[in-house]
Amino acid sequence: MELFCWSVLLLSYVQLLSANNDFYTSIGQMTDLIYTEKDLVTSLKDYIKAEENKLEQVKQWADKLDSLTAAATQDPEGFLGHPVNAFKLMKRLNREWSDLESLVLSDTTDGFISNLTIQRKYFPTDEDQTGAAKALLRLQDTYRLDANTISVGDLPGVTHKTKMTVEDCYELGKIAYSEADYYHTELWMAQALRQLDEGEESTLDKVIVLDYLSYAIYQQGEIERALKHTKRLLELDPEHQRASGNLKYFEFQLEKQRKAAEEESQKEKVQKKRETTEKKSKPKKPAFSLIPERKKYEMLCRGEGIRMTTRRQSRLFCRYYDSNRNPHYLLSPAKQQDEWDRPYIVRYLDVISEKEMAKVKELAKPRLRRATISNPITGVLETAPYRISKSAWLTGYDDPMIDTINERIEALTGLEIDTAEELQVANYGVGGQYEPHFDFGRKDEPDAFKELGTGNRIATWLFYMSDVAAGGATVFPDVGAAVWPKKGTAVFWYNLFASGEGDYSTRHAACPVLVGNKWGEFFHCLLMKHFCGAEQTSPVRLWAGAES
Repeated sequence: MELFCWSVLLLSYVQLLSANNDFYTSIGQMTDLIYTEKDLVTSLKDYIKAEENKLEQVKQWADKLDSLTAAATQDPEGFLGHPVNAFKLMKRLNREWSDLESLVLSDTTDGFISNLTIQRKYFPTDEDQTGAAKALLRLQDTYRLDANTISVGDLPGVTHKTKMTVEDCYELGKIAYSEADYYHTELWMAQALRQLDEGEESTLDKVIVLDYLSYAIYQQGEIERALKHTKRLLELDPEHQRASGNLKYFEFQLEKQRKAAEEESQKEKVQKKRETTEKKSKPKKPAFSLIPERKKYEMLCRGEGIRMTTRRQSRLFCRYYDSNRNPHYLLSPAKQQDEWDRPYIVRYLDVISEKEMAKVKELAKPRLRRATISNPITGVLETAPYRISKSAWLTGYDDPMIDTINERIEALTGLEIDTAEELQVANYGVGGQYEPHFDFGRKDEPDAFKELGTGNRIATWLFYMSDVAAGGATVFPDVGAAVWPKKGTAVFWYNLFASGEGDYSTRHAACPVLVGNKWGEFFHCLLMKHFCGAEQTSPVRLWAGAES
């Protein structure tokens, strides 16, 4: 299931990147690889068929000569007494065996190898494989998934359930190991070992898995568990030199720890025990505002954010909205509902059609390039590990429909778009995300939008162009808000106050999509000479819809 979204954000591009770079950063472009592999499978099957035809001819020849030579060897002289048999023997050995040799030596791989060579230049790179692996680990952490859940493919909302092999788990653990990420190395080597213990057939043996597993556990300071796995490794391969050395080292370190613990225990006995009448109270759960931002971000992505009080919820409404009696919406007002109060986030329903969504995707896909961020110090556009996506910019020159959509945004928000950034379409990759950030430039970032040649960003508009099975929310860690995607809707908020000061409560992030494909198109209002249009107006009449 795909999630398409449109938003007013800065998603820039590295224009010089070729289309086949960074496949892992865009699910939309990765779909082309499915057809590439399908073509290769067809080519491979053609090769197999050609080989089977060749073998069938050789088999028929062998069967014919098997019966012929069986009869001839019974009475060689009598057999050759027949002049036709003598002629055919000369003919077979002089010509037909040479023909058979040519048949056996004939190369049927030309078509397949040629196709493979052509397609190989469009294959993903080691960077893509590593990027996809890191994405799996990121999803595992963000959504608190254990390795076995991912390995068996038991993810929420999946339609194409796929299991991971021992080799898959091992490769994931190895990539984590190469990044000195011993926590995930342990998780995935342990999963590979579990599947081997359960009897899964594999070209890997337990020895190499245990070797990685014990070392990863040791690096996390758990020597006793590392020793346990090392002993198991040596039971399988008593001659393993590294494990033999590690065994002695681990035993020495454990003995050293034991002696240190005994000395500490003796010191405690000498010291006087202080009596206290204070009752130990159960530690209180920290307030949401005191939780580190990364933790808040992940909690909100999982739907574990704070809940509004009943009083605050009672102030959120659904309504029909004519945008201050705009002619476009007098007879057919837009459906509007409040999502959050501080900052004020509003959602528009049924605001983009199926035809428009399909057209936007069609226009954007061939233009997608790796998304960048604006360096807050230099203003230079550059890629960042915390933004995994590709983007494309669209204007009315690409298709008149883009102008129609721009006019709709202008009519609903009352903001002028003459100085806005171009509509930007973003497609997130495997585990794609955009970690907490501001859309506006802060005072300590005077050159934030230097390359754009514009003022600050006043507002953000985000279209959602499909539903999503799991993940993909837009979250605001500072206030605990989470806005979930809903097909055909758009959300809108102001990044600046009327004074031009930035609203720091609008710091937000794009959660990684756990299951699905997330597309987004973005629009910005940048003019600072005035406030880019009108202030928000009051509702026209109540829309009798669902509660916010």
